Amino acid sequence: MSILTVFDLSSMTSDRYDEAVRGLEVAGQGKPQGRLHHVAGIKEDGSIIVVDVWDSAESLAAFGETMIPTLQEAGVSPVEPDVYPVHNVIAGSE
Repeated sequence: MSILTVFDLSSMTSDRYDEAVRGLEVAGQGKPQGRLHHVAGIKEDGSIIVVDVWDSAESLAAFGETMIPTLQEAGVSPVEPDVYPVHNVIAGSE
């Protein structure tokens, strides 16, 4: 079952986000297996919120093995995401 994850990362700035993305790319995890969609937004306080859709909780857990140390190296405190079962996805037009 696909899941939607919401990571509210109060210790992550846009610079730290970019650093973490570079670290994931170096580790071969820029486009991890099982992640279907990824969106990052900047909140009013400058912190980052990330919303992902994964094909399963198992894929997310496997990615976490690389993601957590990469976040820590970027100076970000990892958080537990809010996780929801996906009910529907409607693709937009380009």
